[in-house]
Amino acid sequence: MAKEPAEHSDSYDDYQPDPGSAVERSNAPQNPGLPEEEHRITDKDPKAARTAERRIAMFFGLSVVGSIFATVAYVVFPIIPGDMTSVRLNNGLMGLGITLGLLGIGFGAVYWAKNLMSDEEMVEERHPTRGDDETREKASQIFTDANKESGFTRRSLVRNSLIGALLATPIPAVVLFRDLAPPENPSKLMKQTMWDQGVRLARDPSGEPIRAADVTIGSAFHVIPEGLKEIKSGKLEEKAKAAVLLMRLPIEDLNESEARKGWSYQGIVAYSKICTHVGCPVALYEQHTHHLLCPCHQSQFDVSNECEVIFGPAARPLPQLPITVDAEGYLVAQGDFTEPVGPSFWEREL
Repeated sequence: MAKEPAEHSDSYDDYQPDPGSAVERSNAPQNPGLPEEEHRITDKDPKAARTAERRIAMFFGLSVVGSIFATVAYVVFPIIPGDMTSVRLNNGLMGLGITLGLLGIGFGAVYWAKNLMSDEEMVEERHPTRGDDETREKASQIFTDANKESGFTRRSLVRNSLIGALLATPIPAVVLFRDLAPPENPSKLMKQTMWDQGVRLARDPSGEPIRAADVTIGSAFHVIPEGLKEIKSGKLEEKAKAAVLLMRLPIEDLNESEARKGWSYQGIVAYSKICTHVGCPVALYEQHTHHLLCPCHQSQFDVSNECEVIFGPAARPLPQLPITVDAEGYLVAQGDFTEPVGPSFWEREL
């Protein structure tokens, strides 16, 4: 049992436990320390170091070759629509080139670290980091030491080949993304849709024409141009530009400018369904507030005020489609949109 301190003592400072109650670990593991450093052949032989440097440059050079090969393969062996052989050939050769480009940088960096960078083992004690002058000076010294240890400045062959590989690696991606752009000016393409004078507004996806009498107050219709279903090629592209939302508001709730007084019909208005932020479909209509919501990034448009932006990142109102009715009471377009549809970027003249 441990001894209790004397009753008259007011302090435990002199208290010592009974040795019989103490737990002593006689077999506790000892710190083995660091093993003796073994120098690499590149540390002892300058010729071996130069050989390693040339191998690293070779890896980085292969990366450059791979990136250029991927770019050339994409141009020389294009994808032919409907020909799966061309798709496989194009993807295979491009994949091979990009793989070689990335692996070359990876192998070169690992080989560099294993054979030429400093190989001294060290132990860094933990200490609080504060942003005073001394700490900043130490941080600067760390970068200086790292430069010396890696030889980045001194070994010009390795440095220059690495820079060349890094510069060549993005080339295939640049070519790929550039080829995604349409051959014509996007602004001109987005200014013209299937809507024209007399084209009837039809339900999406059935293609059934819509009578003005069928559009009740508070209702909303997803609309496409009549005849879209008969298109054989490019149907999705045309639909993406011409998709429209049709709504009917009480006439007294509509605030129309003088230039747009004739663009609606008895409270029925039609606006592009394509958000002017990044082109998402604006498909959520709140009939009590007359607000349209884009579910992607929460842009909101006020239908009663010519679809002006009231919240979110969209930069401009939704383009309005001028409409009227024909002799049979069907809703028809007065013409095309008067501005480009879709993201605001496309209205910029390049």
